[in-house]
Amino acid sequence: MANCEALKPPSTGPLAQLGGGEIAYIRPVKSDDVPSLFPSAPALAPGLELWALLTADGTPILLTDSRAAALANARENDLEPLSVH
Repeated sequence: MANCEALKPPSTGPLAQLGGGEIAYIRPVKSDDVPSLFPSAPALAPGLELWALLTADGTPILLTDSRAAALANARENDLEPLSVH
């Protein structure tokens, strides 16, 4: 258990600086999780599979129903998209 500290993710400080603000990540999300990521989003039907584009520190940028749209938006905004599974 002494090595558990090494497995902790880095704080948001280093993540915010990752890639100099040029890296974002795309991840699948369920509509049930949308209110916690996008508080101003309208209510959605439960169980929908959506895609979120977020900055390296986790700040939400975009919510869409297709991975392709999330990728296109990242590239349009000069962000290097990475996928998180």
